[in-house]
Amino acid sequence: MARREKSGKTFGGGRPPGERPSKVCAACGLPFTWRKKWERDWESVKYCSDRCRKAGVK
Repeated sequence: MARREKSGKTFGGGRPPGERPSKVCAACGLPFTWRKKWERDWESVKYCSDRCRKAGVK
């Protein structure tokens, strides 16, 4: 099978986990890394989980 190349900007896809971009959660302060489900809106992701998002910034 031939590999398909994706067009457009990708942040973490195809990279080993250690090379993916990361951020610090605004609620708990712990680092979290890029996930496929955040691909389209990685720039606006502030929280590592739904629990932190509901808690908001303390």
